[in-house]
Order: sequence, then structure tokens, then C-alpha cells
Amino acid sequence: MAEVKSLINAFGRMAGWNSVTLNIYGRDAEGISELGYDDTVEKELVKGAGRMPIGVAEGDYIAKMTLKLYQEEVIAIMDSLPAGTRIQDIAPTDVIVQYVYNSRIHKDIIRNVEFTKIGRTVKKGDKTVEQTVEVICTHIDWNQ
Repeated sequence: MAEVKSLINAFGRMAGWNSVTLNIYGRDAEGISELGYDDTVEKELVKGAGRMPIGVAEGDYIAKMTLKLYQEEVIAIMDSLPAGTRIQDIAPTDVIVQYVYNSRIHKDIIRNVEFTKIGRTVKKGDKTVEQTVEVICTHIDWNQ
């Protein structure tokens, strides 16, 4: 039997923005326009006698997350809080990010997310109001 060649690459349908879901405070955020997260372990080569390194020293683990939300999403979060409560006062929460592709769900969990800064900026000609909110997190569980 003749082999049928696929026109799609080895990975099939690729993951894109439309395959991402972010769940925060128990609800899927719809008003999100940008998401980024990463973690780093500080490492450096240790020098000794000779030209070559003799080992590797390891330092702190650092996790980061960036989030850009539409004004309506920020208001929806704030509406769920008691009156007078600032978004920075919310208890730490886990944020679940899922990517769906090829009928498979890939899930990362950003742990203990807390808002540290919120503000508003809008200028003439803007069709939407976006806010980059600053957050901290303790660590990221990849591929859960």
C-alpha cells in the first residue's frame, strides 16, 4: 500500500494564543491580552587551577510572571472582593495555564501568585484599556 504523505508537519496543529486558557481565582480569565512566565536557577562555573572550570555553583531559584489584563477583567476581579479591598490584599493563589493542541492538554501551575502593583493608563486613540499588573510568585510547576 502506498504511503500517504501528510501536508502538516510532525507536530500537527501548533499551539497558539487561541489555545491558551488562564484560570485565576477559580475562573477562566477572558480579559487577558498578554501572559509570560519563567523560572531561573542561578548557576556559574567555578574556576580553580588550570583553564577549565572545576565545577558548577548553584544559587537562588527565581520565578517570574507578567500579566496584561483588559480593564474589564481587573474590574471583574475587584468586583469579587469586599468593598474597600485592594487587589494587593488578595491572598496568594495558584494560576493554572493550559495549552490545548492535538487533543492534548499541557498544564503549568504558577504557585502563590500575588498582585503587587496595579494602575491605569489610557491615551487618546486607545480602543481598549489594558493594564500591565505586577505580580510575584514562589515557583512554577511545569507540565502537570
